[in-house]
Amino acid sequence: MPKYILVRTVGEVSEKEIEAAAVRSLATLDEMTGVRWIRSYYSAEEGKLYCEYEAPSVDLVYEHARKAQLPLDHCSVVRELEPAMFR
Repeated sequence: MPKYILVRTVGEVSEKEIEAAAVRSLATLDEMTGVRWIRSYYSAEEGKLYCEYEAPSVDLVYEHARKAQLPLDHCSVVRELEPAMFR
């Protein structure tokens, strides 16, 4: 299944705001088939969230963001690379 890296501009957010967004995201994922949130990283310096998702299509990733009322600046299909692959 394709993996995606999402960029979300959120500005400065509190832990409470991050938690509320995560709860909305999970509730929306429960209503969707095939979309999985893997992990996210928050950069307070940039005011951005970088999220890793798995989904059958990019359209479903955008649909999730819309339904969960989450910003989504950009979504890219990615391939995982690990150092062990090159040794």
